[in-house]
Amino acid sequence: MPGGPPASKPSAGEPAASTISGRRILGLAVPALGVLAAEPLYLLFDIAVVGRLGALPLAGLAIGGLILAQVSTQLTFLSYGTTARAARFHGADRHDDAVGEGVQATWLALGVGLVILLAGQLAAWPVARLLAGDEDIAEAAVSWLRVALFGAPLILVGLAGNGWMRGIQDTIRPLRYVVTGLALSAVLCPVLVHGLLGAPRWELVGSAVANVIGQFVSAVLFVRALMRSGVPLRPRPAVIGAQLRLGRDLIARSLAFQACFLSAAAVASRFGAAAVAGHQVVLQLWNFVTLTLDSLAIAAQALVGAALGAADRRGASRLAWRVCGWSAVFAGALAVVFLLGKDVIPGLFTSDTAVLGQIDVAWWFFVAIMPLAGIVFALDGVLLGAGDAAFLRTATLVSALFGFLPLIWLSLAYDWGLAGIWTGLTVFIVFRMIAVVWRTSSGRWAVTGADRQVRAHDESGG
Repeated sequence: MPGGPPASKPSAGEPAASTISGRRILGLAVPALGVLAAEPLYLLFDIAVVGRLGALPLAGLAIGGLILAQVSTQLTFLSYGTTARAARFHGADRHDDAVGEGVQATWLALGVGLVILLAGQLAAWPVARLLAGDEDIAEAAVSWLRVALFGAPLILVGLAGNGWMRGIQDTIRPLRYVVTGLALSAVLCPVLVHGLLGAPRWELVGSAVANVIGQFVSAVLFVRALMRSGVPLRPRPAVIGAQLRLGRDLIARSLAFQACFLSAAAVASRFGAAAVAGHQVVLQLWNFVTLTLDSLAIAAQALVGAALGAADRRGASRLAWRVCGWSAVFAGALAVVFLLGKDVIPGLFTSDTAVLGQIDVAWWFFVAIMPLAGIVFALDGVLLGAGDAAFLRTATLVSALFGFLPLIWLSLAYDWGLAGIWTGLTVFIVFRMIAVVWRTSSGRWAVTGADRQVRAHDESGG
């Protein structure tokens, strides 16, 4: 088969997915862990660099970074949706079609990214002012955001690239591409923020410039991989339309996340600069932990999607619970590490006494929900690999509307501070865990075949 190795098929005995070794799962998960952990690690480094400027720049980075993060959160279908579709084709021995999903997702990423860049420049000030609740914090956020928005199309190209490469079960190249870009940003960030080695001292804006340069390098590497694949590069509107239809449910799901975390930041900022800065530090650590847990889910997503594309329903189901067990154990180990590091880790990001006090409030919630998150993120990955986006949309919306959001706004009304906000996050995780465990147990997600994706491709003239 041109362009890649054939996907494995079920044997006459046990289904092929049931015989996948732990080494094979880790072979996909460990490089995916590198990709997933690399950006949060860089963001933590960025926070540490900017944090030496004081609480106000750190609060500005918190608000500006949160706004830009909604780009990747809202458009995760470019990654997760592309993985699900590409994995089905890969499992059905249609490797070129799987890579073709990446081509179309990249066109979509560029188009949407340019719209976000232009719209974001217009909306930067009013949105930052609304979220910050303080003019000085808003001004700091906007100074960073106006530069960082130039990275929006580049971020989306990276999401699409990760998506199709995971779908064909290649997690090594995305790791190389992402680390190359982030390493360059990590070198430039302290130089441009603090004016080292004779460079101008751009302070908070220097952080944004360093980010964009690294994102450009990563995006170029992903595009080059498509150009070398031998797959036609012209846009196919029918395939792009099919990706958008799958994306509708994932976008609705992302909107629930967006509403929750934007509300949390807005409420935290109204408790003062120390509260929003402390919330930002713990939130970035939380993002690091959850994305780290998601590395096993990425492996499950690729393998489950391929198994279902190859009509291996039994193997997909057994693989789902296997990954769930591994993820729960790994999450428990992480919880112990952060519990033991309670008196050391926060001091790596700030020396401000007020900020450290706010971090301490949220820390216990952060540690307690990790084992639950291990289950949630693993089974999320399984259901995403199966293309069960409609269920995930509904489960997330219900959990947000009846769990996270009410507690966030009650925290503002009754002055509960970060304790109330992080109680809301805890309830959100519990509700989602109940939903995904029930759905996985039902077996309704394990629909075999690649017919839906194949029809969309054929209608485009592929």
